[in-house]
Amino acid sequence: MAGVRDIRELVAWQLARELKLLADEVSLRPGPSRDFKYRDQLRDAAASGPRNIAEGFGRFGHKEFARFVRIAKGSEVEVLNHFIDGVDKRYIARDELPALERATRRALKAATGLIRYLESTPDPRLL
Repeated sequence: MAGVRDIRELVAWQLARELKLLADEVSLRPGPSRDFKYRDQLRDAAASGPRNIAEGFGRFGHKEFARFVRIAKGSEVEVLNHFIDGVDKRYIARDELPALERATRRALKAATGLIRYLESTPDPRLL
């Protein structure tokens, strides 16, 4: 992460954003678009991932950044739960779920890696 100057360079943010875009696509389908509570919860959870990684990136030190990435991870798990719920409600076809799960797990793995990095390295020097 050393030398990262823009949030878009972080793989954890990129994969969280991809997950958000997938959730946005699901939310536009006829079923979810009429189920306002489901749609809004899915979209809010999905947007929380990249949003919290971005906010943490703008914070002072690694410990605080890691706290925001943990929040993002929690939101990514919530997105997975909404995808499973979407299958139960027949908004998402059962055979679509594995691809949605893979996207979620990729985002979670990247977030976990970022947390490990942040916890194992000293805070950057202020200029």
